[in-house]
Amino acid sequence: MQELINLFEQTYHVAPARTKQIAKAGSNRVYVRLWLNDDETVVGVIGQSQAENECFVYLSRHFEEKKLPVPHIIAVSEDGMRYLQTDLGGLALYDALKPSRENNFNYTDKDVALLEKTVRLLPHFQVEGNTGLEYTHCLHPEPFDKMTVFFDLNYFKYCFLKPLDHHFDERRLERDFERLAADIMENQQVGFLYRDFQARNVMLLNESEPYFIDFQGGFQGPLQYDLVSFLWQASSKFSNDLRNHLINCYLDELRKLQDVDTEKFMQQIDCFILFRSLQVLGAYGLRGFFERKQYFLNSIPFALRNIKQLYSRNPVMAEKYAYLAEIVDEVINLPQCRSGLNEGAVLQPSVSKYENQGELLITVQSFSYKKGIPEDPSGNGGGYVFDCRSTHNPGRYDIYKDKTGLDKEVIDFLEKDGEILTFLSHIRPLCEHHAERFIKRGFTHLLICFGCTGGRHRSVYSAQHIAEHLHEKYHVRVHIIHREQGIDRMLE
Repeated sequence: MQELINLFEQTYHVAPARTKQIAKAGSNRVYVRLWLNDDETVVGVIGQSQAENECFVYLSRHFEEKKLPVPHIIAVSEDGMRYLQTDLGGLALYDALKPSRENNFNYTDKDVALLEKTVRLLPHFQVEGNTGLEYTHCLHPEPFDKMTVFFDLNYFKYCFLKPLDHHFDERRLERDFERLAADIMENQQVGFLYRDFQARNVMLLNESEPYFIDFQGGFQGPLQYDLVSFLWQASSKFSNDLRNHLINCYLDELRKLQDVDTEKFMQQIDCFILFRSLQVLGAYGLRGFFERKQYFLNSIPFALRNIKQLYSRNPVMAEKYAYLAEIVDEVINLPQCRSGLNEGAVLQPSVSKYENQGELLITVQSFSYKKGIPEDPSGNGGGYVFDCRSTHNPGRYDIYKDKTGLDKEVIDFLEKDGEILTFLSHIRPLCEHHAERFIKRGFTHLLICFGCTGGRHRSVYSAQHIAEHLHEKYHVRVHIIHREQGIDRMLE
């Protein structure tokens, strides 16, 4: 931070009147707002990668020369690890659209006008931004190719499909991947590929003028990729009518810059919808299944629905990539792929989907150790994780394999065996003491987790038992999550 302040002082010959760190989004970069005086501010960036910083600075200056709306780079430190840029304010397009997302995705005329402005700017970045751009300055100097396609398709296979523990035929899947990759590479119109073009990466200067940020991951590639990334972002849930309108706005602007074969362009869009949805599911799998981030777990069903809607609208796609369609049909109803969110639900990271109301909320989860220990969504970082694997496992016996710790047969087995009761007799006093202290001290969240091999029998029984016991004893709200069973309920 001191070195960033030194860069500010070297640039303006005064110390900043004050500084304030800006909340992080998805990257590891640190953003700091620095005041020159009461009215003038700049944003300082502390990067974690010199190469990434150099790429962003180069692209920002290149786009600015093309008169494209990007932050102006004011100064860069000698080592390239810090830089100052113009302050575009704190409102991203994603945040501006939040009220409409919360209103069952009923986007207003004002929202549509902002979306139109944004998609009309995109082809200028892709086409005019591509002119004279030296891709050797990019993090990925090689253009989008078949290898790039397979990187993303394998992301889907290894980070989404494999962790589901759901059998699939890898050879049949690879044959569909080959067909999809060939179709994506056919008749491409290329330009600058933003790669991560989404509403979070569009800032609204004066709440009305779109400015683009976070383009340092870009390289040369097909035009449809960014358009699809933006319009089929899972959390936005744009209607088909709105998507079609925005595609027409995009094509209208693109025609001003170059010739467009509209029919071929639209044919390839469906390939990119499927491709991008698979890539996104890979990302959700990594962030959700492995890192246990609830927002990404909640996003999975929406991405799967995008694929199902594509198949319904274009059945030829389902026939051409028949095994992919079969896999989507199989996994869409798996517990790990159901969030319990209804069609009008809004995807937002939060402490809990239940408002805390200033009193203690106890979250009790069961889970499988194969899929990782649950993340604490409160940010509190406290509580307990108990390992149930020392007790007799009903899952060893065929008669219980398809049942869970909520079924009478499994409950009777565990309680007759007795090991689980002894196990819980030691745990119950610990949880009671913790709950009592938290209530007395005014704490608002306590997390208690129970894990076993499959997250099906012992952990489910233990979590349910402790959740109901604490609810009855202390009359507090208890949020029960049986993660691997897709069960999520509240004891009020």
